[in-house]
Amino acid sequence: MTGVRTQPKARAIADSVHRRIVDRIWRPGDQIPHEAELAVEFGASRATVNKAMQLLADQGLIERRRKAGTRVAINPAVRATLSIPVVREQVEANGQDYHHVVLERIEAIPPREVLDRMGAGDARMVRLQTLHLADDLPFAFEDRWVNPGGAAGLAEADFTGISVNEWLVRYFPYSRGLLEVGSESASPRDARILRVDAGTSLLVLHRTTWNGDVPITDVRVAHAPGYRMRTAF
Repeated sequence: MTGVRTQPKARAIADSVHRRIVDRIWRPGDQIPHEAELAVEFGASRATVNKAMQLLADQGLIERRRKAGTRVAINPAVRATLSIPVVREQVEANGQDYHHVVLERIEAIPPREVLDRMGAGDARMVRLQTLHLADDLPFAFEDRWVNPGGAAGLAEADFTGISVNEWLVRYFPYSRGLLEVGSESASPRDARILRVDAGTSLLVLHRTTWNGDVPITDVRVAHAPGYRMRTAF
C-alpha cells in the first residue's frame, strides 16, 4: 500500500481502521479484532498496532477496555475534532421531552451556494427539513442537504424514530468541518415554523462536514429565541 510507505505505520493502520468504521464494515458497538490479529494483517508489531488504536481512541472513534477488548464507539463522531451536538440530548439535558418532525424530504440538486460550500458538482442530494421540539415547543429548525455518496444507506433510512442529525452523528464520523455562527433575522419561513414574529433575531448555525474530500452534509440550524450555545474546550 502506498500510504504505508509514505507515512508512519501506526498512522496508516489507524487510517485503514477509520475507513472501515466510516464504511460501516465495523458498526457502532462492534468488537474490533485483537491487536495480535491486526498485527498479522498489517505486517506490523503489536506495539505499532497499539499506537494506532490509541490514535483512534483519542479521537473518540473506539473504546478500549481491559479484558473487554476494543469496540467501535456507540457515537463515534461525538468526540471528533468538531463536536456536533445531538439535539435530542440537548433538549433532554434541560429536563424537557424531545421529539422531532420531518417537514420535508426530497431529492434534488442543491442551490449553487450549497454546492459551492460543499465543493460538490451538480450532484443530486437529499434535502431534509426537520423541526426539533422541546415540551412540544419549537426548539430548532434545521434545513439540511445530505450527500448519498457520503452517507451510505441514506435512501433506506427512516427518520421518524431517529433524527437525521443523530443518525449522521452516530454512523458517519467526519475528518473535517466548517462551522459559522451568527445572528439572523427570522425569515417568514423561520417565523412560521418557530412560531415567532418575522424579523426576530435568531441564533443560526451553518455547518458543513466532509470525510476526506467527500462531502457528507450541509445544514442550517435556526434556534428558537432563548437558545444558549455551550461547548467545552
